[in-house]
Amino acid sequence: MDYRFSSSFANLAPSAIREILKNAGDPSVIAFAAGNPNAASFPLHDIRLLVSDILETKGPAALQYGTTEGYTPLREAVAKRQKERFNVGRDFDDVLITSGGQQALELACRVFCDPGDAVICEDPSFIGALNAFRGVGARVVGVPLERDGMNIEALEAKLKSEPRARLIYVITNFQNPAGVCTSLAKRREIYRLAKQYGVMILEDNPYGELRFSGEDIPTIKSMDEEGIVVYASSFSKILSSGMRVGFAVAPKAVIAKMTVCKQTEDVHTNLLFQMLCHRFMTERDFDAHVQSIRDLYRRKCGIMLDAMEFCFPADVTFTRPEGGLFVWCTLPEKVDLLSFVKAAMEKKVAVVPGTAFATDTQNYTAHSFRVTYATPTDEQLAKGVGILGELAREMMK
Repeated sequence: MDYRFSSSFANLAPSAIREILKNAGDPSVIAFAAGNPNAASFPLHDIRLLVSDILETKGPAALQYGTTEGYTPLREAVAKRQKERFNVGRDFDDVLITSGGQQALELACRVFCDPGDAVICEDPSFIGALNAFRGVGARVVGVPLERDGMNIEALEAKLKSEPRARLIYVITNFQNPAGVCTSLAKRREIYRLAKQYGVMILEDNPYGELRFSGEDIPTIKSMDEEGIVVYASSFSKILSSGMRVGFAVAPKAVIAKMTVCKQTEDVHTNLLFQMLCHRFMTERDFDAHVQSIRDLYRRKCGIMLDAMEFCFPADVTFTRPEGGLFVWCTLPEKVDLLSFVKAAMEKKVAVVPGTAFATDTQNYTAHSFRVTYATPTDEQLAKGVGILGELAREMMK
């Protein structure tokens, strides 16, 4: 049969990362491609005890339907921690529990964007968000990403030239894929421009808890006195990615519309895992747990960066993140990016080409690729970087 797909989804391609990972299941492959948290960060012992107790004491409730807004004790705990940790939340804000942080992004786009409206994004940006925006019919408009965040002049130019701009999407901390942080000055400018041009900001902060060096930078949401910022995050990187528990903090009127949208998608987020998140936050030393994850990634990032300093040719540059999961590497122009990625896979090292994160994949001209230090073993970090460095030298000849 000749299937006729909707216009929103007909041109969506599978995630390049997921496609690479299909070929990276071989245990001999060094998986620099995945954005998964390290399994050592999962508090399995506490999860086992807490789930057992929840099922023993509140089993029927945990397995029943729940309210779309989310489990009330968890919403309250999330609001409290976000206020204390990131100064997120005002009297006019509310909290919605979502099925992973990505659902918060998609819901925000659905409530603000009609088909053909524009979402202005960092270029490169998180492929999951880009496809979510495209999937609801929004146009993705890229703004060049620099080492300290969006190019502000280019952002204003896009706001002037895009009368149908509805959202500015930005990953302010340890950006995926580049690993960079938006500077305080640029955060203030993004907020000022959004207010000036009447555009909402969608601030995505899934890695904010994972700063392992440097100083915290105030979130854009912490500056929000006009109710123009939707803030999204999740428990994926600090408790369990597979539980799919995320959240949004936004003005109450926005949360009300996002809640209606969520009702049509999945009714509510898994209630057992919501209860688990609440119990872990309130009955365990949550700060100590998060600190242990920071310590883990500080060490693993250091191993990868040291190996890059030693193994990479001088013409191959790379970012030096202060948190998060990713390093962004850039090859010299003489090296064809996709040939490099394919050759690396043949040598059993999986990396993600920058094309996967481009807002305009047809006209992508950069020579960058993303790697992660989160999941490979210490030995794989050193070995894999060595292979990539040797390959780069071969292809630069």
